[in-house]
Amino acid sequence: MRLDWDPVRQRHVLLGPEGVLLLNRTGAAIVDLCDGRQTTAEIVERLRGTYDHVDVDQVRGFLTRLIARGWLEVGDE
Repeated sequence: MRLDWDPVRQRHVLLGPEGVLLLNRTGAAIVDLCDGRQTTAEIVERLRGTYDHVDVDQVRGFLTRLIARGWLEVGDE
């Protein structure tokens, strides 16, 4: 999967061989922070610097769904 900007839809998308996932602004911000170095807690803290309300459980649930679909991998470290 690759995070990209779709100029036609004017929104971020995850592009993969099986299709396209349209992301809202928050979803795109979460995926953009998934760099293989940050923990979920660190991602949440970074998001809190931008958004008024960030629910840890919602971020964790979003990441869990991406992992379950094979669109995001969890590192061994």
